[in-house]
Amino acid sequence: MSAEQTAGDSRTMNMIQAINSALDVSMERDEGIVVLGEDVGYFGGVFKATEGLQKRYGKTRVFDTPISECGIIGVAVGMATYGLRPVPEIQFADYIYPALDQLVSEAARLRYRSAGEYTAPITVRTPFGGGIFGGQTHSQSPEGIFTHVAGLKTVIPSNPYDAKGLLIAAIEDNDPVIFFEPKRIYNGPFDGHYDRPVAPWSRFPESEVPTGHYRIELGKAKVVREGGDVTILCYGTMVHVAKGVVEESGIDAEIIDLRTLVPLDIETVAASVKKTGRCVVVHEATKTAGYGAELSALVQEHCFHWLEAPVQRVTGWDTPYPHSLEWAYFPGPVRLTQALKRVMQD
Repeated sequence: MSAEQTAGDSRTMNMIQAINSALDVSMERDEGIVVLGEDVGYFGGVFKATEGLQKRYGKTRVFDTPISECGIIGVAVGMATYGLRPVPEIQFADYIYPALDQLVSEAARLRYRSAGEYTAPITVRTPFGGGIFGGQTHSQSPEGIFTHVAGLKTVIPSNPYDAKGLLIAAIEDNDPVIFFEPKRIYNGPFDGHYDRPVAPWSRFPESEVPTGHYRIELGKAKVVREGGDVTILCYGTMVHVAKGVVEESGIDAEIIDLRTLVPLDIETVAASVKKTGRCVVVHEATKTAGYGAELSALVQEHCFHWLEAPVQRVTGWDTPYPHSLEWAYFPGPVRLTQALKRVMQD
């Protein structure tokens, strides 16, 4: 079987619908999959990603929890140890920090500390990033924290097709996965600009999503645009920022959608940078010790003799996420264009 498997008819979906479909398809196939979290049941989740699932699968498989992130993940660890496949939702990634001890000390270590006797097949879904004027408590991008933890996998889709295939693969994985969902692109098209109407030509490249079961292998990046001048490494919302900039700048950039931060597809990254000789990394999280620092180091290690210029990073600022200055905080088209011009001049 191929890494990407598709089945059945397809229909146009946004990312929320694709995630809901992934949960539905997975729960229908495996009675051991349970969904839990704040408001995921009757209400269907704050973004409606779990809408209709409780009605279909019952209150024992889709149930609401108290407002206790530590408790949500702690319960999920216990369920996973006893053979279930829990899919807990943390309503906003900003609120995942109380669950860090359970994720880092328990879920991530379970296979190792039990010498493989137990595993923790947990998929933690959580919306992250800005774009909805959520301010400092509803807009954070904490992915870098989890990429640092041995035993956790970190996945971030950028479009509906990938969201469904990656989520199914994450649920079927025997190790814990943190599945970040970019809330800015939950509900429709996005051309990479935050402060103007969506351009008519801008649509998700893969909005037709199979209604049946398919998987996208974790740890495989995707070349969403081939080019010869410079490589742009990005994920989530920033994929659309990159595409919008390249469309308008005229720079022949190759855009790599990482899709999975851990495990990272370093082979695809290195092959692209060796071809172009230049690299720009873009992510919404703060710059210092962000995931872009790891990417920059890896590019340096694997591609030093091919680099024509220093690796550039375009990121969020090292500040709390501002509400009134959200457009200024975003690593948007202006800053990415400037970085591309700098790297091309070196």
